[in-house]
Amino acid sequence: MESSQNSVWILGDQLLEAHPAILAAEATSGRKNMRIVLAESSSSIGRRPYQRKKLVLLLSAMRHFAQTLRTVGYTVDYVRAYDFVQGLRGHIRESRSTHLFTMAASSFQARRLQGELSTTLGVPVTVVPNSQFLVETFNPYSALQPGKRPVMENFYRQMRRHFSVLMETNGDPAGGVWNYDKENRKSLPKSYKPSPPASFQPDILTSEVIQEIEESEHGVGTAQNFDLAVTHAQAETALKDFIEHRLAGFGPYEDAMSSRDGRLYHSLLSAYVNIGLLEPLQMIRAAEQAYRAGKAPISSVEGFIRQVLGWREYIYWQYWRQMPNLLTANDWEATRQMPAMFWNAKTDMNCLRHVIQQVIDTGYSHHIERLMLICNFCMLTGVSPAAVSDWFLTFYVDAYDWVVLPNVIGMGLNADGGQTATKPYIGSANYINRMSDYCGSCNYDPKLRTGPRACPFNYLYWNFVLKHQNKLRAQPRLGPAVLGVSRIPHPERHKIEQEAESYLTGLDSFTEYR
Repeated sequence: MESSQNSVWILGDQLLEAHPAILAAEATSGRKNMRIVLAESSSSIGRRPYQRKKLVLLLSAMRHFAQTLRTVGYTVDYVRAYDFVQGLRGHIRESRSTHLFTMAASSFQARRLQGELSTTLGVPVTVVPNSQFLVETFNPYSALQPGKRPVMENFYRQMRRHFSVLMETNGDPAGGVWNYDKENRKSLPKSYKPSPPASFQPDILTSEVIQEIEESEHGVGTAQNFDLAVTHAQAETALKDFIEHRLAGFGPYEDAMSSRDGRLYHSLLSAYVNIGLLEPLQMIRAAEQAYRAGKAPISSVEGFIRQVLGWREYIYWQYWRQMPNLLTANDWEATRQMPAMFWNAKTDMNCLRHVIQQVIDTGYSHHIERLMLICNFCMLTGVSPAAVSDWFLTFYVDAYDWVVLPNVIGMGLNADGGQTATKPYIGSANYINRMSDYCGSCNYDPKLRTGPRACPFNYLYWNFVLKHQNKLRAQPRLGPAVLGVSRIPHPERHKIEQEAESYLTGLDSFTEYR
């Protein structure tokens, strides 16, 4: 009797070394009677003018992964098609597979597609659980009471306990404190000397992808000067480099911003873990080991682990909790389109010019720049949450629906009615001046609230508070801002509103990509 043929579809952001769908298929039929398929979808690539470095990262990592699987004895079909269904149909027809295995996608739309594949392809489809997120195996809020607001800190502590991360044998958190965030808000010292993250010279395969992307003329930014990891071994090197050279300084300066260096002490590992070249516990244990070995202080290690085990997992949980409502969430009724400056970096505001240009060039900026510069500005100017999230998905190398929608729409813009975070990330130029060196070389004065040299962040911030003070008053964490309005003389309030209106009227909106 002829043995049945199993196929395994691996999505481009699921490049795990120990892939659960491969393991499930192999346990059923053995390696000899299975084939693995990876598919490039031209319609998915063309959905947005994506950052070219992201396209190179994804396509090169996929092709290297296929190469690695073949090296260890798997039969791999690498197909290019208009969409995934077309590619899978061709694969099933050619391979005569009678069963398809795949791992649950991290995005709502892709998981919906997987749920329809059996009917679409005419063969049984087994969707195994996603193993890229720890919350898929342990959900601290699985029994959240109706009407009770989830809090990320509580979520994080439960994750620490369950996975025994930075915990002592008596059940206390390492160092005696759960969260060192208050110690992690220092501005960058003048003596700072950058330690560039590990970079990787493109090999022949990656160079071919770079040429393809450049010749296609599709996307934003440039594929040139690409130096990201595209294999598991390279990603592990990048992780070790961060642990050895930047983890110790990460904690105190994780919120700092500087024109001297856009990377500072950050890990730059999100692009790798988000496509499976690294795994979350791998990163967490490496940081924890550095603390136990005395190579990094608890404040830095806890801060990094909170980003991975707390924030990342919480954001993913919120995505699935709120979808598909996040797609249309707009609690502040913002309607403006994304300003043109976010596509060309043409602005007199030094902080935004610097960060936007960096994002255009590299597809990266760190989390505070994303929240307190980009989301803050978009919130104060009333940009539509959908427009902001679309820009993030277009420009960032680590951007995927599951992280962008809850982080931008929920956390940054507070458009989900406060389900993800208790307050919007808004602030005046005072915060930016305190946490960065941008203001020192800017034409605007961060201390002026009105006038030709006043920083737009100032009058936009106070205009926002004036406009929404009744709503803001109901949020305890923003109460002081509302109280501050009462101390502003009425003539100055009027001037704030006038200058904000003038600025907003002159703010060019993006119409089409050039």
